[in-house]
Amino acid sequence: MASILITNGRIIDPANHIDRTTNLLIEDGVIVEVTPDLPETDETLDATRKVVCPGFVDIHVHFREPGGEGAETLETGLAAAAAGGFTTVACMPNTFPPIDEPALVRQLTEKSLALGGTRLGVIATVTRGQQGKGPADYGALAQAGAVAFSDDGLPVADPDMARVALEASRELGLPVVSHCEGCDMTNRGSMHAGAVSKKLGISGMSRAGEYEMVRRDIQLAEQTGGHIHIAHVSTVESAEAIRSAKKRGVHVTAEVTPHHLTLTDAEIKSDRNTVFKMNPPLREMHDVVAMHEALVDGTFDAIACDHAPHSAGTKSLEFERAPFGIIGLESVLPVVTARLVDEGVLTLSRMVELLTHGPAR
Repeated sequence: MASILITNGRIIDPANHIDRTTNLLIEDGVIVEVTPDLPETDETLDATRKVVCPGFVDIHVHFREPGGEGAETLETGLAAAAAGGFTTVACMPNTFPPIDEPALVRQLTEKSLALGGTRLGVIATVTRGQQGKGPADYGALAQAGAVAFSDDGLPVADPDMARVALEASRELGLPVVSHCEGCDMTNRGSMHAGAVSKKLGISGMSRAGEYEMVRRDIQLAEQTGGHIHIAHVSTVESAEAIRSAKKRGVHVTAEVTPHHLTLTDAEIKSDRNTVFKMNPPLREMHDVVAMHEALVDGTFDAIACDHAPHSAGTKSLEFERAPFGIIGLESVLPVVTARLVDEGVLTLSRMVELLTHGPAR
């Protein structure tokens, strides 16, 4: 029986309420004990001045396979995840074709297992073909291994369709991940609607386009008893709606991205750098402050990077024509550590919770 002892590390395990400097015993790849003792083992690793914690979990990534392999493949996406410290990720279904069939769920799952390394959870669509017109077969998709349902990249505009999905969520015990965007308020916009967009002459995306959909989906979750998970929250109003719903006992969880925690629309200047074009768009400083507060008080359950690669050719188009989204898996830890932990917004223990136990739960 192979055994390893990791000594003198700061062990942060939020699920078991551990945060102390001690030793970790592993036997045959299984964590056996957190102990102050120094038993004889086959190998000893000194973790002095290092953190020992669970592998990170990201519940919101876009791996472009199938159909968009020029931007990302399952292999490159999982490699990026591993490089960033992520041992589990969940991929969104807005591929070509969308992941709306059990066979596609099984195909991606089996391929990820063959590749090894970072584990993959597959999120399937809410509607067939992400067309918003008819529900996917939730039971069959769950049986095939889907871990959640979402039309991310697009909202589920029809409230009746969203209600059907949340009823299925209640029965299957799987969340519906909501891309909250009222397209009638954001359509043809390229950045946050505000002083900066007006100055640059770029069409804006109203903040109401997000938070009105957040409120709608929370209301539907409250009525159905389903589990709604709000993706990439970016506005003060959205955070407050989620906070209020949690206090009422609604089954709602939520995530926030590193870019919405650290950047504002002021990053977009006259050069119109498309690195800063994402959906939801970068907002204003008071929104960033509200995201910090929601992390600290437990309104948010996870930090998720919304990793969304594009080919260099498409991302280098002019601002209005370039696609939304940036990569993120390899930068989450350094960005969050430098901008939130080192600056006193979050404790190291809370950061680990938001990257491990929170998203896993």
